[in-house]
Amino acid sequence: MTLAVQRLDADVSVAPQLGPEAMAEAKAAGFRSVINNRPDFEAGPSQPTHASVEAAARALGLEYAFLPVAPNVQSAEEIVRFRELIDTMPKPILAFCRSGTRSGKLWRAATGR
Repeated sequence: MTLAVQRLDADVSVAPQLGPEAMAEAKAAGFRSVINNRPDFEAGPSQPTHASVEAAARALGLEYAFLPVAPNVQSAEEIVRFRELIDTMPKPILAFCRSGTRSGKLWRAATGR
């Protein structure tokens, strides 16, 4: 597997859906933190759960946060929380959702870019 990463700035990149097996690659790519923006079971029972991704990430020493957001609407609270995460988590950070788009939208809303 090769991570399909889009770099947004020096500290934050986004990617489409990641599973537990991708955490070793994220670590090898130099990421220190992972933010999961995809609600569990959004794509049905075959989608990896946040708990399985979190366990794999933490086993490798990565910081992990679960901030599930809807695909089309991000609330003010979710935007503020995303900002808090990117301000406090070890960098670089890899955020993901189904396609990477909503993570990118959160980043733009949180940073004003």
